[in-house]
Amino acid sequence: MQTLAAEFWNEKYLHQQTGWDLGEVSPPIKSYIDQIANKNSRILIPGAGHAYEAVYLLENGFINVTVIDFAIMPLSNLKLKLKDINTAHYHLIHDDFFNHEGVYDLILEQTFFCAIHPELRKDYVKHTYQLLAHKGKIAGLLFNSAFPFEGPPFGGSEDEYRKLFKLKFEIKLMEQAHNSIEPRKGSELFVILSKK
Repeated sequence: MQTLAAEFWNEKYLHQQTGWDLGEVSPPIKSYIDQIANKNSRILIPGAGHAYEAVYLLENGFINVTVIDFAIMPLSNLKLKLKDINTAHYHLIHDDFFNHEGVYDLILEQTFFCAIHPELRKDYVKHTYQLLAHKGKIAGLLFNSAFPFEGPPFGGSEDEYRKLFKLKFEIKLMEQAHNSIEPRKGSELFVILSKK
């Protein structure tokens, strides 16, 4: 599937065709991170791109952060950004998320779910469920919007997401994000999904 080819995403970064990239941590995710008390939480950021969330976590004392992406360029850039951070506190993995194995307390969702083809969303639910520890969570943003173009990004609706996640996750929160950046106001849902 072209939209999941590593070359496809590498080309996007090489040619700076990264309109989804905010250049900073998304405000709703930043607010969520600021509420996490346990700095030892095992955190995975899939399809992380430039991974501003990872940098923010590590700069704020988190010591178990894993970033996975199968585009090598953003991972290389991230490694440079983290040169002053203890390498024992993070892992950068160049691979397909769906091949990844591990156990995590939290999966931070920022742009990855909307980047994969909708046909793979059931696989995403299954795989995140497998990766999460008992009572582990997915937290982050999903687009609550239909786009007038063929993705990525791919949109969706709250109703669709509730049906998709409800079998394996308890939906703790799924509501319109109140602190999205201006261009995305009204089109993002903030979600907290707890593994059943």
